[in-house]
Amino acid sequence: MSTTDNKFLTDIEIAQNNEMEHIKEIAAKLNIAEDDFEMYGKYKAKLPIRLIDEKKVAKSNLILVTALTPTPAGEGKTTISIGLTDGLNKIGKNAIVVIREPSLGPVFGIKGGAAGGGYSQVVPMEDINLHFTGDFSAIEKANNLLSALIDNNIQSRTRSLHIDPRTIAWKRVMDMNDRALREITIGLGGTANGIPRQDGFNITPASEVMAILCMAKDFADLKERLGNIYVGQTFDRNPVYAQDLKAENAMAILLKDAINPNLVQTLERNPAIIHGGPFANIAQGTNSILATKMGLTMSEYVITEAGFGADLGAEKFLNIKCVSAGLKPKAVVLVATIRALRHHGGAPTEEYNDINVERVQKGFSNLEKHIENMKKFGLNPVVAINAFPTDGEEEVKLIQERCAAMNVQAVVANGFTRGGEGMTKLAGEVVKEIEAGNNNFEPLYDWEAPVKEKIAIIAKEIYGAEGVEYSKKALNNLKRIEALGLDKLPICMAKTQKSFSDDATLLARPEGFMVNVREFEFAAGAGFLIPILGNMMRMPGLPAIPASEGMYIDNTGKISGLS
Repeated sequence: MSTTDNKFLTDIEIAQNNEMEHIKEIAAKLNIAEDDFEMYGKYKAKLPIRLIDEKKVAKSNLILVTALTPTPAGEGKTTISIGLTDGLNKIGKNAIVVIREPSLGPVFGIKGGAAGGGYSQVVPMEDINLHFTGDFSAIEKANNLLSALIDNNIQSRTRSLHIDPRTIAWKRVMDMNDRALREITIGLGGTANGIPRQDGFNITPASEVMAILCMAKDFADLKERLGNIYVGQTFDRNPVYAQDLKAENAMAILLKDAINPNLVQTLERNPAIIHGGPFANIAQGTNSILATKMGLTMSEYVITEAGFGADLGAEKFLNIKCVSAGLKPKAVVLVATIRALRHHGGAPTEEYNDINVERVQKGFSNLEKHIENMKKFGLNPVVAINAFPTDGEEEVKLIQERCAAMNVQAVVANGFTRGGEGMTKLAGEVVKEIEAGNNNFEPLYDWEAPVKEKIAIIAKEIYGAEGVEYSKKALNNLKRIEALGLDKLPICMAKTQKSFSDDATLLARPEGFMVNVREFEFAAGAGFLIPILGNMMRMPGLPAIPASEGMYIDNTGKISGLS
């Protein structure tokens, strides 16, 4: 596949010009009988979780795709993940990609789409970027059912749990960027309309229900985790959980289909699984455990990705998801772009495309730190240089030489322009790394360790901080966490994705800084503690020019403007 004759095609034009195979043919490549999956039209299907085989899971090869600290444009982890899958299949390996579902908020906000790019995409692109199979809607409904049950209980005179409205930690959600809903007042208009209280909306990927869906090991585990959601406390300061409202079964009913991973295909008609979509700066930032295990059941090589830079998505993937699910990745691909290295070397936005070896040299310190971090987990990464036309030969050579000095291979990846054909060299290096057998994954900390010790390990080892400071509010939160018996949960740090530090302006590899924990939240159902570093946004706003303005649908239903 090549762009020689069509080099000006947009992502959506490439996807629409591609001839897809019927989903029955894709399932057949995985040896799945037609009675063992549920079709959602001609090109999408649900795979029941009963197909997961733990013996096969243990024998397959799990490959994590992560990245250096990203720039606002993103560095192309999804494109690399899909392209690597096609590349592995090109060299005769049986490979499948397992990634997250896009959120409508970023699709209509900044990104315009999140199904890969160029000739490394998953299709049907429009469906995946929009309503897909309804998973996000189901998560939204389950979340908001709990909200309704909370307010109904506060209103009740006969069955009240005496919840103190001032302590309610649960918010409603919707899958759209809408800053006006961050802080609202509900229950106005008289007693028939409920009890007035302060509330707000998060975006659906920020819901704990999303995190729970992606951490659940089976349906029984899903129900238990839903019941463990912390709602708030009574006027007597006793904790209230979703199970106290008898909410978990009704919520699980809404998720009975959403728990099953989704099967689609790449542009090169290789199977792809897409499921779940928690954000990586406030949650675990990776697809569901069940989807990953489904891929490992069905294929020899499974490529998955974790959101934002390796200090966020990869750290949580390794310390939370892998430990919880008993997974051991065999390889890590660390995505870098010359543009991002120029950024970390001090280039302003308008000079991202200007060749500058000196800035790349300076910015390499960021990639260097991520490489060092992956080695701390017992994993020697392969660096994928996601190619852009504006890359300079001397800049590429510099990265490859610096990586080689760290015993790391850096390979130019041309999946965007050439699909799987442009990814065979990277695929070969990844296979070589796996077959060498030198990688032996170990988590960075023990879940049983004290909370402050776990946080210090992440802050010092992964971020490079001098230490950790706690606000008075954070220390009070920590006492509450310990009193509730939640201190043995893993740590899911919430911080800016733009820097190793909690200061978004500190680029490259900052040193001599402290990490400041402003407060704690906890996801008792999902199973992790959330130290909040700075002000984290759970309901984004739209940019000055939303991506939605560039979208168009004609009278035949053909969509343009998605990317």
